[in-house]
Amino acid sequence: MTSQKLLLAVRNSLWLVPLLCLAAGVGSCVAAAAIDRATGNDLVPRWVTGSPSAAQTVLSTIVTSLVTLITLVLTVITVAVQLAMGQFSPRIVGALLHDRTSQYTHGLFAATLVYALLALPRVDDSADGGEGYVPGLTMLLAYLLMLGSVIALVLYVHHAGQTLRVAGLIDLVGDHLHEELNRAYPAGPAARPDPDPRVIPAPEPGVVVRIDIPGLVAAATAADCTLRMVPAMGDFVCAGAPLLLVDAGDGSRLDRPHVADLVALGNERSYPEDPAYGFRQLVDIAERGVSDPFGDPTTTVQAVDRLHDALRQLANRTIPTGAHHDRSGVLRLVVPALDWTGYVRLAFDELHIVGARSPQVARRLRAALEDLRSVAPASRRPELDRQLEQLTAGVQRGFEDDRDAAAALVPDQQGLGSGSDLVHDVRGVRR
Repeated sequence: MTSQKLLLAVRNSLWLVPLLCLAAGVGSCVAAAAIDRATGNDLVPRWVTGSPSAAQTVLSTIVTSLVTLITLVLTVITVAVQLAMGQFSPRIVGALLHDRTSQYTHGLFAATLVYALLALPRVDDSADGGEGYVPGLTMLLAYLLMLGSVIALVLYVHHAGQTLRVAGLIDLVGDHLHEELNRAYPAGPAARPDPDPRVIPAPEPGVVVRIDIPGLVAAATAADCTLRMVPAMGDFVCAGAPLLLVDAGDGSRLDRPHVADLVALGNERSYPEDPAYGFRQLVDIAERGVSDPFGDPTTTVQAVDRLHDALRQLANRTIPTGAHHDRSGVLRLVVPALDWTGYVRLAFDELHIVGARSPQVARRLRAALEDLRSVAPASRRPELDRQLEQLTAGVQRGFEDDRDAAAALVPDQQGLGSGSDLVHDVRGVRR
């Protein structure tokens, strides 16, 4: 039982990897110094290491810089963990602290610091008749460790920024859960049924962030078949779930791993090739503005401004259907794609529900919908009419006084500020 507890403590330790790196730094310095003494310090030329005074200055700078850097990094990490605990869950701390990338980065910083501290006394500016002694290999390794620390710092900042996002934290916990499931319940023959020759599965879990349309069309053309994407852009796909289907033809000549690689999976949606994600973000911002009654409706209005602008630009444009043909006009690939109705519902379905009780938001939504209806072709107006009906019904349910409901249904580009019931009526005045 004692050995099991020790093994568990080592496995879940935060200190083991940095401590091993620190020991490696000590050993590297001792070994490099021994090699310098054994070879007569002829391995590295003096122009690389510099003079004794320059070498001492460099090592002293490395030491002071690393002390400051380690203090700053640990402080920032502590604050970030506290923020993550408050915003997401206190149970997320374990996953953050056991992140191996962070541990190896901290270990590299500690190894560089202790290496420079041990190398500094080995530089002698008065030996050998006044020329001084600089251990060449020891200094070269110090330079390499410092360069590695700088590169690691840049990568670590990127890694920390990615990890502390919502998607990064979810993926961090999800990856750990996936590893534990594989360890506790190894996949047997029953978990790997005979593959369907018409299904190309996803090699890993993730969100569809990019689809190489030309590559998939070329692959389908070469195999004389038609492919159909199962998930749409931005959909999450489980590992092993259908990614593409052979919709026509036998597809026996398809290079299935290559075809699967033509669909990029990430941990979070992104802007390239996914304009619906921009709508989703604006809607999220708008919903937060009215999450509590009259929380920050002006923020919601500003988000609706941009949703209105985006749909107005889209109102008279052709929206691709997701069908892709080869040069001969043969259908080779079908990808799920939003149509006009999908974009309008994505922009307004949630907002007319959460914003119906805010006069400012309701007036701005009505102004946007009426303006879109005035510029959209007749075939695209039914969805806008439906949105106007739902907005009207929601406002009437949200206000007991009919006069308040009527006021909340006046179109107003500012929400409250430029509606027809608020500005001077000068229609009878001659210009």
